[in-house]
Amino acid sequence: MAEFGIAMDGRAPIAGIAAQAQAAEEGGASTLWIACHLFLRDPVTTAALALAATKKIRIALMAMSPYSTHPVYIAMAAASLDEMYPGRVILCLGAGAPADLKAAGIDSPKPLVAIGEAVKICRQLFAGEMADFKGQAFNVSGRRLANGGRNIPIVIAASRPAMLKRAGRDSDGVLISAATSPPFVKACLDHAAPPSGQPFLRAGIVYTRLGPAESIRRPLAFVLRGAHHAENIRLGGASLDQTALAAAYAAENWSEVDRLVSDDVVRRHAACGTPAEVKAKLEEYRAFGLDEVIIGGMEDASAIAQSLKAATS
Repeated sequence: MAEFGIAMDGRAPIAGIAAQAQAAEEGGASTLWIACHLFLRDPVTTAALALAATKKIRIALMAMSPYSTHPVYIAMAAASLDEMYPGRVILCLGAGAPADLKAAGIDSPKPLVAIGEAVKICRQLFAGEMADFKGQAFNVSGRRLANGGRNIPIVIAASRPAMLKRAGRDSDGVLISAATSPPFVKACLDHAAPPSGQPFLRAGIVYTRLGPAESIRRPLAFVLRGAHHAENIRLGGASLDQTALAAAYAAENWSEVDRLVSDDVVRRHAACGTPAEVKAKLEEYRAFGLDEVIIGGMEDASAIAQSLKAATS
């Protein structure tokens, strides 16, 4: 039986985070995945508020990028949260959305190298070791974390074969992006196979909406505008002009965004409709091998509660 998580993307007002976290915990979610999207709300602040408002749900700092935040600071943030709430913190590393990095003037060369080095640095610091790392992207030496000695799982967010293989080889799990089609999830998990017998978390975000598709179009567009989702769209079978979508999103031409993200795109890349239809779609994702199906696109505590009820009923 797959576990269910909840993803929070940073769009919701910070004042509502405690209620959303409580709804996730009360609804039986195992993990609250808190996204790090540039220009949206800070994930570390959000995670601290969510942890303080709950008793046992795990919190994942989702896809912290070593390009926008140095691995030492990433390790500091995760370790500090775990110091206060031991055993409830997961660190997810990812390169970050290329369009957002570009908008912030941040270069992102050699993502395989950067993520691999970030994993090694965080592992050393979490273990309480004196850091001694000299790499192509990062150099850290002669220091240790003041609060090291922490058992914090590290998950890699990945969608391309080489990064998926790195996740299977070097981390404790893989996170598959939101807006992915079920066939693409299967292809990703095939690439991310860990060594035999190694504990490994297979998690994937599914944008979910009970009711009409209208409000899910823009979250889908936010993800699918990225050129790195071309294979995802191809395997899903929908027709989507990514170039036009990226241009419309950048111009905040929402009517065009909504037109491009058609009902067929929604059907193939999200779980939307009646409770029965949502449950069936989430089960379709689970059937491809996800250990944790992460319900994404929720905007308030009520929507979280209703979606979890539909998923688990």
